Amino acid sequence: MPVPLPQYLWIVAVLTGLLIPGCISVSSPTNPPTAPPQFVTSTLPPTKSLVQLPTGTPSTPVTGTTTPTLAVTAPAECKVQAVLLQDVTIPDDTLIPAGETFTKTWRFKNTGTCHWQGYTINFLTGDRMGAPDSAPIPDTLAGDTVDVSLELTAPTVNGSYSAYFTLKDAEGESIDIGTEKTFWLKIIVEDGAESSVSTATCDVGQNTGYVEQIATLINDERKNNDLPELTINVKLTTAAQAHAEDMACNNILSHTGSDGSYVDTRIAATGYSASFSEEITYADGTPQDAFDWWMSDKPHRDAILSNISTEMGIGFASVESSTYGGYFTVDFAAP
Repeated sequence: MPVPLPQYLWIVAVLTGLLIPGCISVSSPTNPPTAPPQFVTSTLPPTKSLVQLPTGTPSTPVTGTTTPTLAVTAPAECKVQAVLLQDVTIPDDTLIPAGETFTKTWRFKNTGTCHWQGYTINFLTGDRMGAPDSAPIPDTLAGDTVDVSLELTAPTVNGSYSAYFTLKDAEGESIDIGTEKTFWLKIIVEDGAESSVSTATCDVGQNTGYVEQIATLINDERKNNDLPELTINVKLTTAAQAHAEDMACNNILSHTGSDGSYVDTRIAATGYSASFSEEITYADGTPQDAFDWWMSDKPHRDAILSNISTEMGIGFASVESSTYGGYFTVDFAAP
């Protein structure tokens, strides 16, 4: 076993009918193993993989359930007002595959002096995308922030879509949101588009620049070795991003997901039918750091320069409070 390097990385490969001695576990994509396969862990002691720190607390989506009543009395003649702080998920013009279900979350601050009790989010106009007419939001003290979420579904026809909403008090009066009366959702739907919808269960950061750099580094190296470039596949990207976010949110470094999934089951769950699949990960560093380490380690290098893989998907997620900060996942496969 070589001396561990500073960064912590893992590699797992799942194939059908092929075995590379010493670094590959054999299983069928349609029949996942009942026990975790043996992974190459050249830089991480085996016991470290079992460490799981407390998970982040996810934002509470609007579900229509009754929220606890605030045990606070608002001052007489209080003022009702709000500001929209940020789009927590799905910023304007996010590209979403046709028909995909997603969660839109806005973060507001109660800038008035009234406490919000019995307040609602209300669909006003535009493209509904499955939004309810009205749904409750959590009770919020004056000066506090609150996340307001809706489960929505992208239209099945390509194009640009917008939906407009209002916040209303318990009497049904609209609340001023800064200088506006409404807030909105704007998406671009494209059939077969690479999903940019987060599946994270915590406040996770993404970096499309990092993802693009990894793709360029891998394909440039393959060209230097007279190998064909790998095509970016939407479903593999979904699987890779989901695992990166899972590791970041749950503060784990493992090819086994927090739900017990493995790379083959995660890929299969996206609808991708793989004859061969392989995964490499990296934590704590830049795309160049990740690539340099992968190329310095034979099993990772072999995965990047495989003549079996034809497609790949790349994910990156970061959580400031996690042990390693940023997490990379690359899923390689062939149909």
